[in-house]
Amino acid sequence: MAQRHSDSSLDEKLLEYRFHADLRLDANGSPVSGIPLVRGSLRVRDGPTSQPEAPEPPKDTEPQPIILSTQSPAALKMGTQQLIPKTLAVYSKAKTPARHQSFGAAMLSKEAARRDPRLLPSSSFSLDDMDVDTDWGGALRRNLRNQSYRAAMKGPGTPSREVVPIQLTPRLQALAEEPSQPPTRCPAKHKRTLGRKRAHKGSFKDDPRLYQEIRERGLNTSHESDDDLLEDHASPEGPRKVDTTIVVKSYRPAQVTWSQLPEVVESGILDTLTAEERKRQEAIFEILTSEFSYQHSLGILVAEFLQSSQLRATMTQTEHHHLFSNILDVLAASQRFFGDLERRHKEQLCVEDISDIVDEHAERHFHPYVVYCSNEVYQQRALQKLTSSNAAFLEALREIERQPACGGLPMISFLILPMQRVTRLPLLMDTLCLKTQGHPERYQAASRALKAISKLVKLCNEGAHRMEHMEQLYTLHQQLDFSKVKSLPIISASRWLLKRGELFLVEDSRLFRKIASRPTSYLFLFNDVLVVTKKKSEDNFVVQDYTQTEHIQVQKAEPSEPSLPYPFKLTMLYNCEGRQEQLQLSADSASDRARWITALGYRERQWQRQGNKGDLLQMEVTKTYFAKQADEMALQQADVVLVLQREDGWIFGERLRDGETGWFPEDFAQSITSRVAVEDNVRRMERLRVETDV
Repeated sequence: MAQRHSDSSLDEKLLEYRFHADLRLDANGSPVSGIPLVRGSLRVRDGPTSQPEAPEPPKDTEPQPIILSTQSPAALKMGTQQLIPKTLAVYSKAKTPARHQSFGAAMLSKEAARRDPRLLPSSSFSLDDMDVDTDWGGALRRNLRNQSYRAAMKGPGTPSREVVPIQLTPRLQALAEEPSQPPTRCPAKHKRTLGRKRAHKGSFKDDPRLYQEIRERGLNTSHESDDDLLEDHASPEGPRKVDTTIVVKSYRPAQVTWSQLPEVVESGILDTLTAEERKRQEAIFEILTSEFSYQHSLGILVAEFLQSSQLRATMTQTEHHHLFSNILDVLAASQRFFGDLERRHKEQLCVEDISDIVDEHAERHFHPYVVYCSNEVYQQRALQKLTSSNAAFLEALREIERQPACGGLPMISFLILPMQRVTRLPLLMDTLCLKTQGHPERYQAASRALKAISKLVKLCNEGAHRMEHMEQLYTLHQQLDFSKVKSLPIISASRWLLKRGELFLVEDSRLFRKIASRPTSYLFLFNDVLVVTKKKSEDNFVVQDYTQTEHIQVQKAEPSEPSLPYPFKLTMLYNCEGRQEQLQLSADSASDRARWITALGYRERQWQRQGNKGDLLQMEVTKTYFAKQADEMALQQADVVLVLQREDGWIFGERLRDGETGWFPEDFAQSITSRVAVEDNVRRMERLRVETDV
């Protein structure tokens, strides 16, 4: 018997709709292709002996004629025995795979699942997505969940019960015209939106991210990051927790976590693991996925820039070598490292440990990183020369950078990737150490790996500084003229340049006031000696005086003239002739004066390293900064800096990961306001310096 707004009636109507679609004929008896539109209520017989019962029309409307499907022209021509078992209709699968389900298939699957939840397919859309519902007369109308809002907007009223013929919207009509698709076998392997694209089957290889665009969770040990890891599986489609302590606009969320992997979800292991073990697995998996993103970005550097014949034709062989150095060896080391990590991940669903892999590669296979980082000074100099004086190179470079594979990023962001990766690995390994404190053997293995990778970072830093210092000293040895004073050997393995620049001489004599141009001095400040010169040309300086830095005293001075508002006094207790000399100098700006005073007081700054760092402001770097002067500090994204001094838009700080100090523009970093994050950073860096001797 036909029933309105009942599950059985709707199911039969959908069966009629589904399996008579290909049997419709026109008036001449010719088959009509396509899926027919449903107009009005549909009725079918439950069996050969079932008798139809006329529906009771509404009181204020006339009864509408109902044509049974078995009495339609198609049924009369093809025969009345067209009914088939419903189970056969539900489980029938098309041999040719299609991309989306048809409208009829979705309706059938929905109704079948209402009776048996195990039959719920993992389709690409559902009735909820279409925002429709079934009316009491079999018609499709707007979802009832939205009626309360519409009623509030339109005012009180009684919903009409009049049966209206169905008119499919363009969206539903398009869906109805699509071919059918069988239900997915495994509901757990449905597509999920992760980031800006869809990650197929939850694999981190399907949508590789550029390493410049990700930020590893292991770089932050705050409690919020741990909570995020646990929430990823509990509510994978819900809103992510926003870390308000640090805002980095260029970062994108992690692609996939260990808890989101299909094989992990299907195994049911998440129900048996403790929270600590899950965090440890996430830390291990993050090293794996971040290495893949890093390897992916290195591949773009090689394919798009290194192997570009157009770019290579614009430079010499030496310039090409200085620009790319041994990047192929670095890429090979990364591929070998990732291969071992991935092999361990495939062998063990719940990875026991990767510390042995990190330890082995840091000791035996990561030496190309030391060579690459040592070449940094030549790389930056070659790139600066090519971009400033080689128009053909600049044009070819801009054309390559516009390629979609580069993601709109400049080549320099790819060139500095090895330095970024090698400095982040100790922080990621330290996070793994924190997650294994409850297991003594694993903790010892992780500590050994941390020491090995930290030793590598130390070698990279020393190699880069050594090459930079020797390059500077060799160049200055040819530029400094000691003809007027006793010669001083400049080149020394224990000497490096702290700051250089031109300053105005402040004199009260009327003779200087009559001179159109102010007298100047050009200073070269090394870690152990100060050299005062007179600039003759861009590459020639005549030495006038020098002294040991331990014999220097510096202090601010009150301006004597409005034209020189930033003066300071420099006293040399023992100059090159063994007598005392005092200079009154003036800088161009307040920040320049502060930088000179800080540099000249190099030996007096040591007390700042021993103070209570938890009381000082911390800032996190939001974009990469390249040092342009000797007293500046190069920074990478996610670096944490301890603020020691602030002056006129410039920050003098100490980088917590290695203790290096220097100046950088204030707008390249953002303050960390969370007290918990500040204390965690201080404890972490102090522990790293003790355990790794950095």
